[in-house]
Amino acid sequence: MEHIADWLEQTGGLYMDDQGVRVYKEEMTIEDVLSIVDLFEQNGIDLVIDGGWGVDVLLGEQTRNHSDLDIAIQHKDVKQARALLQERGYKDVPRNDTRDCNFVLGDDQGRLVDFHTYTFDAQGKLIFGVEYPFESLTGSGSIMGHPVRCIRQDWMVKFHSGYKLDENDYHDVRLLCERFGVPLPEEYKVFSLKP
Repeated sequence: MEHIADWLEQTGGLYMDDQGVRVYKEEMTIEDVLSIVDLFEQNGIDLVIDGGWGVDVLLGEQTRNHSDLDIAIQHKDVKQARALLQERGYKDVPRNDTRDCNFVLGDDQGRLVDFHTYTFDAQGKLIFGVEYPFESLTGSGSIMGHPVRCIRQDWMVKFHSGYKLDENDYHDVRLLCERFGVPLPEEYKVFSLKP
């Protein structure tokens, strides 16, 4: 089991549609996200939402389905966060890029939490983990009216670049740019030209 898709297929979180395309049976619903946010808050774990859910937190509403929840936490909280999710049936999901500071936990319903961890020193300099600029972790938004920390909108747009982009990326970045008055990055203009 080297890939998330293989693991999900074995646990029932993925199935093949009529065209032979792997499709998620489950998704990280808004209720799933709020449940994890509440769990971590109740246990003193500072959580910053990243990825697609981070976009929707900034926008204050769910704008599309999400297959996972990307979160950034301090590395010192990894052991406790793992234990809390393992009590709920989450297990390590094998990936080729798993590291101490970037790993995925999933459950048998196909829900995935993608962890990105970091450690800053007293001066705000990254000394371990995913290379988040300190100021990128200072965004705020909401999920169903519940205030949540997230990646700041300018950094969210920057983080959605430098890799092969898809329609979800375009959807997310277009909405962020429209809402916050940020110019659409050049690499996204190809999507706006499609019929």
